[in-house]
Amino acid sequence: MLKRKPSWLKVKIELSSNLKQVQALTRTLNLNTVCQEANCPNRLECYNKGTAAFMILGSVCTRNCRFCNVSSGKPDTVDCNEPIHVAEAIKKLDLKHAVITSVTRDDLPDGGALHFHNVIDEIHKLNPNTSVEVLIPDLKGDLDSLKVILDANPEILNHNVETIPRLYKYVRPQAIYKRSMDLLSNVKKINSNILTKSGFMLGLGETEEDVIQLLKELKEINCDIVTIGQYLAPSEKHIEVVEYIHPDVFEKYRQIGMDMGFKYIASSPLVRSSYNAAKALA
Repeated sequence: MLKRKPSWLKVKIELSSNLKQVQALTRTLNLNTVCQEANCPNRLECYNKGTAAFMILGSVCTRNCRFCNVSSGKPDTVDCNEPIHVAEAIKKLDLKHAVITSVTRDDLPDGGALHFHNVIDEIHKLNPNTSVEVLIPDLKGDLDSLKVILDANPEILNHNVETIPRLYKYVRPQAIYKRSMDLLSNVKKINSNILTKSGFMLGLGETEEDVIQLLKELKEINCDIVTIGQYLAPSEKHIEVVEYIHPDVFEKYRQIGMDMGFKYIASSPLVRSSYNAAKALA
């Protein structure tokens, strides 16, 4: 049974012409947004601001993380027109900061790295004043695939660790904590000018000591930006919420992290990876 949500997790629904514009654009250009596929609690707010996080490489993931609302199974065929379509949508929305993520594509030899590269290239060509943030899967730890993405020079490279290492087998059994941390560390070794970013969820059974240790380990690999949000179970089929964390605790972790020297931390119950992402570059 899903736990009753506290008052601070209630989202005010606001409809506007911007919402219709984003929805119409994604339909016309055959694009996916992680906002919709992952059932993000902030999607109406972001759509009303004329922003969206585009999800490339289809809408079906090859993995089945127990917290995620994205569909899993046999993945879609890669759309070679997607890079230019994403760039066109960003231009029409007049975005100053674009967030691009994807499903995990373990079926592709490079994990989708070349497609990421092409999307970044097209965005930069058509939108020279737009910064690009990519939220990438772990690429099975393949360094060459990571280099392909970094060669396109995204302004921010994001890869979420999602939870503390102790909970990996329960929360995301097909992922490896060290592999994710190595990916983030390798970004800085390859190109120290690219900002690195990661995020994780609270409410899965972690302790305060676990959270502080995770922040320390992210800082040790020179991660620049961190997002911390509340895990919300998409359905009764997903792993249960162990605890709803009070906003004051999120603020405490934000302050602890900032004192460690992170460039920017967004920490509150409804924070998600791409929420107000441009603020990190302000």
